[in-house]
Amino acid sequence: MLPSRYGRNGWGYNLVLIFTNGLWIIVEGDYFHGMQKHLVEIKASTTRTAKQRNLLLAKGADFKGTDHQIDHYFNVPEGRLKLRSGSIEHSLIFYKRSDQAGPKESSVGLTKINTRELADSIASTLNQALGTWVKVDKQREIYFIDNVKFHLDVVAGLGSFIEIEAIGDSADQNSGLLKQCQHYIEYLGVQEEELIDVSYSDLLSRSNS
Repeated sequence: MLPSRYGRNGWGYNLVLIFTNGLWIIVEGDYFHGMQKHLVEIKASTTRTAKQRNLLLAKGADFKGTDHQIDHYFNVPEGRLKLRSGSIEHSLIFYKRSDQAGPKESSVGLTKINTRELADSIASTLNQALGTWVKVDKQREIYFIDNVKFHLDVVAGLGSFIEIEAIGDSADQNSGLLKQCQHYIEYLGVQEEELIDVSYSDLLSRSNS
């Protein structure tokens, strides 16, 4: 596990402590909001971004915008620890999930950060403490339909992808989340051969090796 703790220091600022490689790393800033989520998700390559975008909008999806995101992945003993710096989303994320092509469960710890500048500063601190494994640079269109999140991604060095994330609060919701994920796989025309079993970080690491 890679545990974290949340609290406030003597000056009234929130802080996060992350335990990894035998030490606690203190990350401090004006605003953090920690949460634990359970996801059932897929990632797939796509050549039909425009069609899938239109299908989402036809379902009344809430378009949150296009985010230029840099994901910094750090060296940790297990799972994935990444710092996301974007124009819409800024967060520190730890997750564990199995590598499989179809819908897969993820246990996710996420701490939201209020500014890109603060996210970049934390990335620099974590790089000094842990070392950066890989960086993922992408343009991401973000959509929501109820509790299901959709990403239409263009990833530098990799190409175009779609992600579907059915988001719940605990593993007890897994069955319902799986049904949601499978529904949108069919609705958006995702083909079995397009499904990807690993993260962008793994794909980039392989291509760079």
